[in-house]
Amino acid sequence: MTQKDYTVEGRRFRTAAEYALALKDKKIIEELRRKTDFSDREAVTALLKEIRAGKYPFQTLLGEDFLDELRGILKAAPEQSQRGRRKIAAGKKEEADRRRRPEMSGEMKQRVEEELQRQEKRRKLTIALCSLAAACCLGYFGVYSWQHYRSEQVSEEFRRRKEMSAVTAEGTPPPSPLYTLDGPEEDREVLEEYKNLLNRNKTLIGWVKIDDTNIDYPVVQALDNEYYLKHNMDQEYDKNGTIFLDKDCSITKPSTNFIIYGHHMKSGKMFGKLDLYQEEEYCKEHPRIRFDTIYEKGTYEVMYVFRSRVYSEEEIVFKYYQFIDANSEQEFRSCMEEMASLSLYDTGVTAEYGDQLLTLSTCDYQEKNGRFVVVARKIKE
Repeated sequence: MTQKDYTVEGRRFRTAAEYALALKDKKIIEELRRKTDFSDREAVTALLKEIRAGKYPFQTLLGEDFLDELRGILKAAPEQSQRGRRKIAAGKKEEADRRRRPEMSGEMKQRVEEELQRQEKRRKLTIALCSLAAACCLGYFGVYSWQHYRSEQVSEEFRRRKEMSAVTAEGTPPPSPLYTLDGPEEDREVLEEYKNLLNRNKTLIGWVKIDDTNIDYPVVQALDNEYYLKHNMDQEYDKNGTIFLDKDCSITKPSTNFIIYGHHMKSGKMFGKLDLYQEEEYCKEHPRIRFDTIYEKGTYEVMYVFRSRVYSEEEIVFKYYQFIDANSEQEFRSCMEEMASLSLYDTGVTAEYGDQLLTLSTCDYQEKNGRFVVVARKIKE
């Protein structure tokens, strides 16, 4: 007689009764496998708890084998973080949305492709423009740095020549400015220290200096007030410009007021630091300005410090840049009163009709066409 095989899930049972119970356990296990997602750690953990609680009473060793299987799944499967579950859920949702979206037509695909190409062209154009702008900025900075360096070199060269005080050869008449409208006075000798400088630039008319500051520059004069805004002492283009005397002033037949202009450079060069005079304490520390013409030396003491601007011709207001010659004592006093009323503080210095005045003027950026002005009176020897 042949012995019947009572094997279930790899386990061999001895009797028909045990075999029947094993088949029941196998049926329960297969049902649990069908409805449980074994990739979900939480679902496996919940099933394991239910089995341990007796919800599924296994009667054979198949139950123990199934429990070992569940334990192995929990041991081998990595913990899913909340972020990971959200990512999976988002992926499933995106996939579902993609399936729900209607398939694009050929025309729509072409439009999308054209739009993507336009965006790519705009991106490349933006990069090219930004690169060009960066190159321009670097170029501008390079040119500005070179002009600044060159301007300093020229000024330093003139300072050195001034100190050398080269002597004009015997029998050679001293050089004189070529631009003056009324011509130099025949009996006025050019100071020795300026003779050599005049050989290099015949528009030189003097020198301005304020002790313990960077203001220590030659002063020139042209037939207009534009040329030296953008040219240095060697007649080269230079954004720093040169310190220059107003075209309507005269050093040969001295005008009442010498008005000298200079750029307000951000580097502090030229008259870039003149506005430090807005502080009264600074004025007390630098009360005197040295201005020599090529004919005579002069020391001036600061009287007024004020802000003004360039006015239109129609505006009826005191315009300091038009005060060059006082035709009468009354006119002189009127101008003094106007400047005194504008002054930021009282220096205690005043002037009388007949005094020689000096005005230093530079740009002021607190308003459009603004100007910062320092007015001084010549000290009589």
